[in-house]
Amino acid sequence: MKLTRIAAAAAAALVMAGPALAELVFPSLSYRTGPYAANGIPFADGYADYFTLLNERDGGINGVKAKVVECETGYNTQKGVECYEATKGQGSLVYEPLSTGITYQLIPKASADGIPIHSGGYGRTSAKNGRVFKWVFNYPVNYWDGASIAIKHILDQEGGDLKGKKIALLYHNSAYGKEPIRTLQKLAEKYGYELMLLPVDHPGQEQKSQWLQIRRAKPDYVLMWGWGIMNPVAIQEAANINFPMDHFIGIWWSGSENDVKPAGMKADGYKALSFHMPGDDFPVFKDIRKYVVDAGKAAGNGEYVGTVLYNRGVYAAMLAAEAAKKAMEIHGTKDITPAMMRDGMEALEMTSERMAALGLPNFGPEFKVTCANHGGNGLGIVQQWDAKAGKWKVISDWIESDKSVIDPLIEEDSMAYAKENGITPRDCKE
Repeated sequence: MKLTRIAAAAAAALVMAGPALAELVFPSLSYRTGPYAANGIPFADGYADYFTLLNERDGGINGVKAKVVECETGYNTQKGVECYEATKGQGSLVYEPLSTGITYQLIPKASADGIPIHSGGYGRTSAKNGRVFKWVFNYPVNYWDGASIAIKHILDQEGGDLKGKKIALLYHNSAYGKEPIRTLQKLAEKYGYELMLLPVDHPGQEQKSQWLQIRRAKPDYVLMWGWGIMNPVAIQEAANINFPMDHFIGIWWSGSENDVKPAGMKADGYKALSFHMPGDDFPVFKDIRKYVVDAGKAAGNGEYVGTVLYNRGVYAAMLAAEAAKKAMEIHGTKDITPAMMRDGMEALEMTSERMAALGLPNFGPEFKVTCANHGGNGLGIVQQWDAKAGKWKVISDWIESDKSVIDPLIEEDSMAYAKENGITPRDCKE
């Protein structure tokens, strides 16, 4: 009888205390091997280290520990799908595929499974339309925004007139590299420039024929949608034909230290877009060094802290953590599900005040996600490589993409997807 009373009292105490909350699981579809490893590693390190920072400094996200589950994809689409299938049952809250090809394959799968995807700055551009893509988010900016921002920068350089100019697009011959083509074609109709398309096959080490065409055609500007080894090879080839580096502009996946350092001083003046700031002059990186790197808890050895792709990993993790907090607030529980996480992502609002409070003042653009808008405000910056200083310097204010061109394209593409897949678009009030 005495033992029964003790057991009952213990059970009552457990009920009052509530069950121990499980960890919040954030899968990381990383690639630390293969031809794109040099770019995959710093992103994966930044993504993991930010969650470790929250665990070590704050005790987790609102007191619940975060767990990053890495699965190696090698930037291979099939392996990415296999990683998704292997990890989705572990309580995974949101997928960050870090590959446009993988994202395209996961959109129908994750949507059917009720797990959100965040493909920030990559993936399927028309997923910005939340009425059609309920489970997919690509805030704060997308590839079509990037194409428009690049053209706006060139317009600024050319005094607002591109008639008769020739612009070449050197692109990775994949779903990723092909994303901006239609937007650039529409912008060519609007501004009167000639568009030259130059695909580069995976992984991008052989580009002699493309640069021979560039040397012959003499385009006024070259835009690059490259990734991995393709980028430094292109920059070296541009230097070989004395193409002016300040007329060579990469998308944000062609603007890391890995891309420019191999060419040494020859890369000086090369430009690239970005949707966040470079460098480590932000309070959060001091905390990462203190609580993560110096404590021996980093995903790597800490050498990438402050580099472009590490920062991008930190940024992606920060946005995921903030969405998780919002989900907890909306649903009144810390034990959130993937569906609750989706709601948090759709209610996410990043203000300058909030970013400053997180130790990332002015690090990224302000944006607000809504039912209809899963992609943010389409803001980006232009950064330029200073080879002598060995760092990227931001040379523009935030530039907003041309919505008069992009919004109709997003509507057309997303509605075609809805029709093909039998999706009835949601009725969004905003």
